[in-house]
Amino acid sequence: MQFVWGALAAGCAVAGLFFLRFWRESRDRLFAGFAAAFFVLALNWAALGVVNPSDETRHLTYLLRLVAFLILIWAIVDKNRRSAR
Repeated sequence: MQFVWGALAAGCAVAGLFFLRFWRESRDRLFAGFAAAFFVLALNWAALGVVNPSDETRHLTYLLRLVAFLILIWAIVDKNRRSAR
């Protein structure tokens, strides 16, 4: 299972790099938010790969996923509010 979590971490990091590149070209905050969220998700998957699955504190790593989804929601809402003006 650690291999899968490592692959997911690498995939999220690559997606974060793509969104970071798009942000550098366009300076759109949506891309910056997506890049940040994917980097946080990469940290989440890496933490799950490092933590022992039977560890009692494993559920704390899911707080990182919550932060990532909150960043995604903020970026989407921010984009929609800016385009409405």
